[in-house]
Amino acid sequence: MNYLPIENYGIIGNLETIALVSDTGSIDFMCFPEFDSASVFTKLLDDKKGGFFRINPAEHHKGIKYKQMYLPDTNILLTRFLGRDSVGEVIDFMPVGEKKLIRHVSTIRGELLFRACCSPEFNYARSKVLVKKIPGGVEFTSDGKEHLILRLLSDQTIHINESRASLEFSLKGGTSANFILYQPEEKEEKITNINEFISKALIKEIHYWRDWLSNCKYKGRWRETVYRSALVLKLLTSKKHGSMVAAPTFSLPERIGGKRNWDYRYTWIRDSSFSMYSLLMLGYTKEASDFINWVETKCMDISHAGQLRIMYKIDGNKHIDEEILTNLEGYKTSPPVRIGNEAFQQFQLDIYGELLNCVYLFDNFAHPISYNFWVSLSKQIDWLCDNWQRKDQSIWEIRAGEQEFLFSRMMCWVAFDRAIKLATNRSFPFNKRWEHERDVIFNDIYNNFWNEETQSFVQYKGGKAVDASTLMMPIIELISPRDPRWLSTLARIEKEIVRDSLVYRYSQESAAPDGMKGGEGTFSMCTFWYVECLTMAGELQKARFIFEKMMGYANHVGLFSEQLGMQGQHLGNFPQAFSHLGLINAAYKLNKFLRDEKNKDKSNTEKQKSFLL
Repeated sequence: MNYLPIENYGIIGNLETIALVSDTGSIDFMCFPEFDSASVFTKLLDDKKGGFFRINPAEHHKGIKYKQMYLPDTNILLTRFLGRDSVGEVIDFMPVGEKKLIRHVSTIRGELLFRACCSPEFNYARSKVLVKKIPGGVEFTSDGKEHLILRLLSDQTIHINESRASLEFSLKGGTSANFILYQPEEKEEKITNINEFISKALIKEIHYWRDWLSNCKYKGRWRETVYRSALVLKLLTSKKHGSMVAAPTFSLPERIGGKRNWDYRYTWIRDSSFSMYSLLMLGYTKEASDFINWVETKCMDISHAGQLRIMYKIDGNKHIDEEILTNLEGYKTSPPVRIGNEAFQQFQLDIYGELLNCVYLFDNFAHPISYNFWVSLSKQIDWLCDNWQRKDQSIWEIRAGEQEFLFSRMMCWVAFDRAIKLATNRSFPFNKRWEHERDVIFNDIYNNFWNEETQSFVQYKGGKAVDASTLMMPIIELISPRDPRWLSTLARIEKEIVRDSLVYRYSQESAAPDGMKGGEGTFSMCTFWYVECLTMAGELQKARFIFEKMMGYANHVGLFSEQLGMQGQHLGNFPQAFSHLGLINAAYKLNKFLRDEKNKDKSNTEKQKSFLL
């Protein structure tokens, strides 16, 4: 078993899919040509059968140290090989809008013997791979129903070894080798000089990412960290469709040896809405506009009251049947390996609040929504009037039955509140019953989800456990961040599910059963919610301390997975939008409060000086 830690990977992408590149120069995961397509490299989920594309120094170069970084302000990844007498590197990137993966190998000083091996395994390693020589490289073809063709071009001589392409090549200081893995198209530009082609593509790609990042409005503390998270969110968006995936991977376990292995390569209404809020805050109205357009025109159920699903494929299709791949052993032998996600059939009421909050902010700070879109949204809110009281499976997508969850109540309140505000701002007609239902929900939360014994708001009606999602209460402005009820709830959360700077979603001993055996790690998003709550409560130094401690759990290139183990290991799908949007929101709010406090102290000092004079 030869698995690298999840945190040992960086990512590259083209706004259609993403590849995971290890810090030793191996591409061990990639679905192609789109996020939710079948995989072509899945070594991360089976180190023997999964497929990979590895380039690194030959074994006789002993003592090599590996270092990985992004070219500043880009999604171009550089993996460096540091020897005693030689230094080499691989630059990896995927040109935006093109179905190409480019690898530029060079030796900076000394001389290095490199070994390269490209071994795709199509259709989740279930289809036979046919390989043949072509001018300048090799061609891989799947004999499965997907009929996928990939070509590997190089300025080095490639050999075929069974279904793999492999080669050795020596590079002296100042020399390079180039590789392009791509899907051939009918009308494609013929590459006559591969080195010149890659040089131009690299410069173009650097300009693309730096131009995109130059539009970011955030200029506060932790800027580099916020920028990296923004770049991650951008990579998770589909340029073709306007949707966003929750993560680019599937079945990375939330606990090694456990069963909580899910497929996140889809568009969750919740995750995407939260992400668009973060991007709007940073000034990226185009991405938010593309997502709103996706909801309005491609989301199959938006105009049908009560039929909105929690997730969709990136093209808006709603059928995401779950399947277990028995041919793959799973990361560090953690089966089952799941593709698809049966949670798409779950009933989750909170999605209406997340969507309406996103639309409200978009309408307010970006562009006015269309009347037709308003009519579709109104149908959903009218339906919610008669259905918000129902039990559901809520944000954590439990598989052990439905409950009346506090978080779903909270977000139903948000749905009515934001819909009313949007209608009032635009003078749209709306059902006056919305105001009544909003107030009924408010009273229901304060009367029926408050537990006198624990002095806290609880996870579900009749329960006693707290839930990290309750941290959203002051963030969505359902309660004052300094309200005594809230402060006692926050204290209870700290006691039960906060461990240093890490936060669990809920206590598995006292919370509603989630239908899964085994534990899980702490949830990175919840730590960032916790930072926001401390910030709003005025505990700025504590918030800053926890936020900056949390930054130490990022991997070597600033990426976060879904969860963290108690030894700091990354768990779950990687990288996750939830984690990075949470980081952005926490940094933005904490920076604002710190700046306001500094300005207030400065103002008070000036007033004192004026008084003394």
